[in-house]
Amino acid sequence: MDIGKIRELSDAELEQALRDAKQDLWSARFALTTRQLNDTSTIPQTRHRIARILTVQRERLMTRTAQAGRKSA
Repeated sequence: MDIGKIRELSDAELEQALRDAKQDLWSARFALTTRQLNDTSTIPQTRHRIARILTVQRERLMTRTAQAGRKSA
């Protein structure tokens, strides 16, 4: 999932996508440990997806904070 598609998600969808990505990462790491993971590139791809989601969440938080600061000033 690229950053453009992630930015289109709502806050609730972002939370769900983050939970799903973290579960996928856990599953991939478990499969790697038990030697059942064939495509090891899924681990860094999932980590990048988590980072993108967290980035968008942080951007939205900063935007809300900035808007609240302008309203109170």
